[in-house]
Amino acid sequence: MVGSDSPERRPTLTDLARAAGVSVALASIVMRDARGASEATRARVKAIADELGYRPDRRAKLLRQSRSRLVGVTFEVQQVFHGDLIEGIYAAAEPAGYGVLLSGVAPGRSEARAIGALQDDRCEALILLGPRMATGRLNDIAKRQPVVVVARAVRSSAIDCVRVDDVVGMGLAVAHLVDLGHRRIAYLDGGSAPGGRERLRGFDLAVARHGLSGAVVLPGGPGEEDGVAAAAGLLPQVGRVTAAIAFNDRCATGLLDTFVRAGISVPEQFSIVGYDDSRLSRISYFDLTTVGQDPVELARRSVDRVLARLEDGATDRQDQLVEPVLQIRGTSGPCRSPV
Repeated sequence: MVGSDSPERRPTLTDLARAAGVSVALASIVMRDARGASEATRARVKAIADELGYRPDRRAKLLRQSRSRLVGVTFEVQQVFHGDLIEGIYAAAEPAGYGVLLSGVAPGRSEARAIGALQDDRCEALILLGPRMATGRLNDIAKRQPVVVVARAVRSSAIDCVRVDDVVGMGLAVAHLVDLGHRRIAYLDGGSAPGGRERLRGFDLAVARHGLSGAVVLPGGPGEEDGVAAAAGLLPQVGRVTAAIAFNDRCATGLLDTFVRAGISVPEQFSIVGYDDSRLSRISYFDLTTVGQDPVELARRSVDRVLARLEDGATDRQDQLVEPVLQIRGTSGPCRSPV
């Protein structure tokens, strides 16, 4: 016997036809909004469908079509900024007549598995948010369908890239702190995380441009825990080092929270700048100065490249750079330590 807490069976088209007293074919015509049924019959069948909780099986429909008109998107479930990008992808893809399927990457779910699930669902193109997969494997995927990589530079003749100009972004962050009088600035590196190499290069170039002999690079990473770990090394240097730029907002918030708990006043004693301008940075508790990536523009451009490939047959490979914008908030202020 099935217990009362067992999930209910999903109503089928046959169940709907039986309840409405019509043929399965007529029920299908109604639910597909096809010609061949009277308005009265349509209204009655749809009302019964609502009562039953019947919903058409979209996957079965896709299997009958030669095209799925689906765009698959992989994202890291722990990255707040990826949520901002997804919102923009929906807004750009759906008016163009494309559905969006999401597949998350998590500690227990590999990137390869996330991509494979989208391919199994017959996605016509893939938008990969900050993928970590090796370029060779990404190229193999691009042989099967168009691939657009967002927020990472990929050296490939087959893969479109849409990303913020991280060299410019780090230059904005360093210049902002220099304008506030900071000369001894730390950078919490992102290591092998997507975008890590370009942001480090941008920091090094900006440091050389401003002649900052006291700048240092410390291990960081993409998560709050990386900022917490970096704080342990920075706390003894407060006064000698007066400001830090973190690889991203999550790393910056881990650093900020640890400093505040240790009694270091931000920005009076130490300034902190993040990167992404994710919704996390805008929470009043953090009020984080950060380099803004425009998720709406990044999403729009990534969908445009998908449409160019699928609808226009474009074969040219593009690496599009979006200009970053510095968002000045409450975690950066004038340097009060002697230089």
